[in-house]
Amino acid sequence: MNIDQGLLDIIVCPNCHGDLVPAPSPEGGELVCRGECAYAYPVRDDIPVLLVDEARKP
Repeated sequence: MNIDQGLLDIIVCPNCHGDLVPAPSPEGGELVCRGECAYAYPVRDDIPVLLVDEARKP
């Protein structure tokens, strides 16, 4: 996953407006919300898919 740090600094979870951080797994591929919902949003072709319907729920 190759997402610009400037973008990571400004995007937030569309559900709860919490910060998004790259998943701690070796394969990556997700941005995980650090807010109350803890949804994991997929990253496809280095583009975050910030749709609540596409998020993996905890």
